[in-house]
Amino acid sequence: MHRRIRFARPEDAPAVEQIENQADRLFDDRFRPETWPPAPTGTERLAEPGFLLVVEGDDGGPAGFVHVRERDGVCHLEQLSVTPGHARQGLGRALVEAAKDEARARGHEAITLRTYADVPWNAPFYATAGFVEQAPSSPFDDGLVATEARLGLDRYGRRVQMVASLTEADGLDPHR
Repeated sequence: MHRRIRFARPEDAPAVEQIENQADRLFDDRFRPETWPPAPTGTERLAEPGFLLVVEGDDGGPAGFVHVRERDGVCHLEQLSVTPGHARQGLGRALVEAAKDEARARGHEAITLRTYADVPWNAPFYATAGFVEQAPSSPFDDGLVATEARLGLDRYGRRVQMVASLTEADGLDPHR
């Protein structure tokens, strides 16, 4: 299934927030938290340094998005969300690949993310997209770890940082 992926526009902001809140219900079902923080608004995501890509559904509106932050030389996949009704159709993978392509085009050699190690649609999924675990190695990373600690995210499982190389030579690795 081929879907159009494009840069998010201001009018997509409400849908971006709604998509993330819908997708977060999977975490609610898995972890049964007393509370789960609401998603940032789409307007907040659009205002961050970096880029926001959406994949269009059949109606032309956003069915999923990937938000990538760029700060202090770091390229970081902040959020990937697809509506539950569009899950398991390859849209998340297409968004990750599009984010990697855009990051590469912007001159980044790697893209990082932070996620749960043992949630099937988290670290195991990203591993199939070329991400490997890596220790936090920058002040930006340390800030993410501190934010996760403040939010208590580790009470639901081990959090890991992952990285995917974006250099062309990595695509030629015969051991993948």
